[in-house]
Amino acid sequence: MNLRSLIPIFDSSVSEWALEARLLRWLTFTWLFVGLIVLFSASYVVADVRQDDGLFYFKRQILWVLAALVIFNLIVNQPLQKILNVSHWWLGLFLFLIFLTLIPGLGKKAFDAARWIAIGPIPVQPSELIKPFLVLQSARVFGQWERLTWRVRFTWLGIFSLVILGILAQPNLSTASLCGMTIWLIALAAGLPYKYLGGTAIGGFLLALLSISIKEYQRRRVMSFLNPWADATGDGYQLVQSLLAVGSGKTWGAGFGMSQQKLFYLPIQDTDFIFAVFAEEFGFVGSIALLLVLATFTTLGLIVALKAKNPVYRLVAIGITIIMVGQSLLHIAVATGALPTTGLPLPMFSYGGNSMIASLIGTALLIRVARESSEAEVVPLRRPQPENNQRQRRRNFR
Repeated sequence: MNLRSLIPIFDSSVSEWALEARLLRWLTFTWLFVGLIVLFSASYVVADVRQDDGLFYFKRQILWVLAALVIFNLIVNQPLQKILNVSHWWLGLFLFLIFLTLIPGLGKKAFDAARWIAIGPIPVQPSELIKPFLVLQSARVFGQWERLTWRVRFTWLGIFSLVILGILAQPNLSTASLCGMTIWLIALAAGLPYKYLGGTAIGGFLLALLSISIKEYQRRRVMSFLNPWADATGDGYQLVQSLLAVGSGKTWGAGFGMSQQKLFYLPIQDTDFIFAVFAEEFGFVGSIALLLVLATFTTLGLIVALKAKNPVYRLVAIGITIIMVGQSLLHIAVATGALPTTGLPLPMFSYGGNSMIASLIGTALLIRVARESSEAEVVPLRRPQPENNQRQRRRNFR
C-alpha cells in the first residue's frame, strides 16, 4: 500500500469524485479547521493552569486528528459493501466494551459516570465509537427488513436495545437518547409500519422518564433547566454561565481569544460547552454561520441519500446525516438553554479523540455513499454487434 494514499491531501483520486462527495470533503475539512481554532481558544487558559502548557489539549487533539484522518481516507477509498460486511463485528466489540465500563475498577469515572475504559495509555469511550457502526448495522437490518426472518429481526432489535441500555446504565442519558432516536429515524426512513414505530417511541419515552426518576442528578438537571436562575450558584450554574457567554457575544462577538467566561467561570468549556465560547467570541453572526454549515451538510446528505439506488446505502447516508447534525443541534440547544444540560460533545469542535474519530468515520461513510451512488449512475452503452448491424442494414434496404 502506498503510504501517501493514507493522507487526504495526497489523494489524487479526488478530482474524479462526484460533486457531492467533493463538496462534503471540503465542508468536513472546513468544519474541522474551524473546530480546531475554537478548541485552541477554549482550552488554552485551562491547559496553562492545569498542565503548565497552554497547548497541551490542542497538541493532543492534533494527534487524534491525524490518526482520524488516516482512517477517514481509508474509508472513502474502500468499497462500502466491504465495510458493511464487518460492521457487526465492530458493533459487537464496542458493545462488549460498553459493558466493561460498568465493571468497578475497569470503567474510568468522570462526573459520576463510567464512560471510559483504558486500553494501555489510550482512553477509549465506546459509547462514542459505536455510533457510526450503529448506523451501518441499523441500515443493514432495516434496509433488508422484508427479507429477514422474525428470528433475525428480534435478534438485532435485542442487540440495539442492549446498546441503548448499556449506555443508559453508565449513566449517559444524552448519548443513549441520541442513539435511540437515530435508530428510530432510520427505521422510519426504511418504511417500517407505524404501529411498530409508535410502540417503540412510547417505550423509549418511558425508559427515559424512568432513568430521570431513578438518577437524582438527571432529575436535578431537568429541574434546574426549567429555571436555572433560581439556583444560579448550584445546579443551574453551568447553564447560567453558558447563557452569559452566549449573550455576551452580541452581534459580532468579543473577538477570537477574548472570551471572559472561559476564564474559569464556564465549566467544561472545551467539551460540553464549547459552543458557548464560540458564541461569545464570534457572536450571533458566527453562530448563524455555523448553523448554515450544518444546514449545508444536511442538504448534501439528503441529496446523497436521494441519489443512492441501494436502499441500505440510502439509509447509511440518512443515519450519518442525522447523527452528525442531530448531535450538533442538541449540543447547541443545551448551551443556549433550549434543552436540559447534558454531556454531548460538539462534533469536530469538542476536545476528545473518540468523538473526533467517530465524527470523521461518519463523514467518510457519507462521502463513500456519495461516490458509489454517482458511479452507479454511469452505465456503459453496449455497441451493437457487427452481425446485428448487417441484419439491420438488410432490413432497411428491403
